[in-house]
Amino acid sequence: MLHYLYGPGKRDEHVDPHLVAAWDPYIEDPARSPDMALTDLALILDAPVHALLGKRPAKHVYHVAVRNPPEDRQLTDPEWARVARELMHAAGIDPHDDDQGCRWVAVRHADDHIHIVATVARQDGRQPNLRQDIVKMHDVARRFEVEFGLRRLTHGDKTARKWSKTGETEKATRRGLQETARETLQRAVREAAAAATSDADFFTRLGAAGVRVQQRIAPDGNVTGYSVALPGDRDGRQQPVWFSGSRLAADLSLPRVRERWQQAAAIRPIAPAEAWKVAETKVRQAAAYLGAGGLHQGAGDVAALGDLVVVAAVISPRLVRDQIRDAAREYERASRAPAARSLEGQARELYRESAQVLSRSVAAAGRSDTAAALGFLLALVTAVEASRTWHEAQEHRSQAHAAGRAGRLLREAVEVTAGAAAAREYTPRQRKATAARPRSGQRLAAAGERPMAGVVQQAVPSHAQAVLADSAWPALRTRLAQIERDGEDPADVLAAVAARRELGTADSVAEVLTWRLDGWRKQRGAAAAATGKNPSTTPTGGAGRTGPARKTGAPAPTRRPPGDEQRKGPKRTR
Repeated sequence: MLHYLYGPGKRDEHVDPHLVAAWDPYIEDPARSPDMALTDLALILDAPVHALLGKRPAKHVYHVAVRNPPEDRQLTDPEWARVARELMHAAGIDPHDDDQGCRWVAVRHADDHIHIVATVARQDGRQPNLRQDIVKMHDVARRFEVEFGLRRLTHGDKTARKWSKTGETEKATRRGLQETARETLQRAVREAAAAATSDADFFTRLGAAGVRVQQRIAPDGNVTGYSVALPGDRDGRQQPVWFSGSRLAADLSLPRVRERWQQAAAIRPIAPAEAWKVAETKVRQAAAYLGAGGLHQGAGDVAALGDLVVVAAVISPRLVRDQIRDAAREYERASRAPAARSLEGQARELYRESAQVLSRSVAAAGRSDTAAALGFLLALVTAVEASRTWHEAQEHRSQAHAAGRAGRLLREAVEVTAGAAAAREYTPRQRKATAARPRSGQRLAAAGERPMAGVVQQAVPSHAQAVLADSAWPALRTRLAQIERDGEDPADVLAAVAARRELGTADSVAEVLTWRLDGWRKQRGAAAAATGKNPSTTPTGGAGRTGPARKTGAPAPTRRPPGDEQRKGPKRTR
């Protein structure tokens, strides 16, 4: 362990490893003293274990990593030393008033974290009391966050997602996968659970998703649990790597999954074309009822809303599917409130009905109708914002932050959808093309050199001052230059997307316009791919205009000037 902490790390990320604290303030640092080697320090730390008269513990090395997020300030070595001493006191490793505690050292080899290594054997031969050590160290960490002015986290409420282990991550990297098997299974099981209406439907959806399923059946024939595995994912003994539902997430165990359909939703037959509108109406109604019945009903409401976001991510239009999938992933923590869930409640019922309406609509799942989905996405933003307000009222900080991040991604999806809708209905203005001859010594402006500040003042004069002063203005300027290089008039395009929806309530008008232009370019690119033509074949008067694009196909024959045939050289011979 010490060789790793004082070494370069697996990816050369360890810089200036040194000791910041230890059980003995006079212990020498192997990195700074020629009289102390790593093997010497290891022998000193292990000495209490070798001195034990009874049975030695099978694993006697106690390791804790303490890390701050990148946005926090860098702590000094004395501050990290205080943190290490207080954590070891709280964990029961080395109490302040006990000179016979365990031996430990704290090593720092990066700006944002330290590692604490201890020996689980007291110097008087007894075993330390490590009961609730993690919980006690969390309490200490919360106090230091306030004292040092760091980002404040919440106490562990057992609602956080279960992250992939190091071995799983390295295995995915070796296999060239974008995510670990655990993450793939988490998403597949959550999507199946969100849309299922019974046990049989749930397991059928898992099989359709390409997941191996193993049911746990009791002697009386009842299914009491399940495990899933990815095809081809095997351990060292070439056996499938199975994950039970509870290992994937706290709310994916079979009893928690079954809660979703214990209260059957009454869904009347709905025409596929009406699915988005019906779901929008139900979601808007539910936003007003969320959490109205108290803590337990609110916990059930946000859980049902989480399933609705998952279903929306599966059947959403392709142009915004990535944003909504990211929103579903972010909202996952917000859907798990640290309280028992009530299976009754008007909001929960409406959210479940909306999810069933969308998941059963074949047309909604099979077409990318951004115009029909826009109203539903707006309603979904309202619902997620209502859940964030409820979590803040209950002082669920982690859940409130997760809902806020999901809401931002959904707002981006709304604006991208609005931009795509504007692109479909856009008709470029016909302008008389006049080629102005440059004056003596003046060169023609290249594409993208048109002053984009003037474009903003022309297209959105009432918001121009705020846009130009916004931190998102460089990104918007880049999008406008891309629009111009595509052969379209950036002023006309910006005016078209700005008129699609109001801008008065936007926190950042520049960011909203950037998202809409992203949707515009995606829609124009999709239309061009479908027709096989350049999306900008109509002259618009933009600075980047190059005229109609040449049709694809065989190249035209090259014309030679008269008499060129005589200038050809002799033919090559063998």
